[in-house]
Amino acid sequence: MKILVIEDEPKAREYMRSGLTESGYVVDVAANGRDGLHYAREFHYDLILLDVMMPELSGWEVMQALDKETQTPVIFLTAKSTVEDRIKGLELGADDYLVKPFSFAELLARVRTLLRRGGHAKREEHLQLGDLHMDIVKRQVTRAGSRINLTNKEFNLLQLFMMNPGQVLTRTVIASRVWDMNFDSDTNVVDVAVRRLRQKIDEPFGVPLIHTVHGVGYRGEHDA
Repeated sequence: MKILVIEDEPKAREYMRSGLTESGYVVDVAANGRDGLHYAREFHYDLILLDVMMPELSGWEVMQALDKETQTPVIFLTAKSTVEDRIKGLELGADDYLVKPFSFAELLARVRTLLRRGGHAKREEHLQLGDLHMDIVKRQVTRAGSRINLTNKEFNLLQLFMMNPGQVLTRTVIASRVWDMNFDSDTNVVDVAVRRLRQKIDEPFGVPLIHTVHGVGYRGEHDA
């Protein structure tokens, strides 16, 4: 299950990312409304946690844009506790409303309840791309029945490709989601990591699953 956290306060953002990851969810984070809207449009999520007061675009503005484009459930996160603010959030299309400060236990309970309500009771535990199989819970990868040993970063990178099959992922997106860093065009960290991953999952098997999109980035796809 994939969750997008859109929150501008660094400690709160890391608090939710860490807790939800430890609870078995795949989590992306965005530090402002504009980046959050971009992620929500580019990738599929099972749930969005959306702060209200943010730079670039407010949570209200993000919600207005998303309500026209997606049915993804949204929980508003805000320090505003007035009845008027809650009504506004719900009228814009939010599914739930959580007032700060809140305990992680309460957040997790709201997340699980909303995902069950949406028919997503079972978290995604296995991914498949051609003859490549990933067990997310056990953090194991096999191809054609052969076990492949990956570092943590290689596993996370491969998971990103497998959760977005056929989608072109730019180096900027890869860097932000695997290394939680802004992409610096002067560094080749992404290219080096992709090359090492290919040496393990592609080269020994003859049929490539990670493809270069020249001038843009990479995509994971099994060409039948």
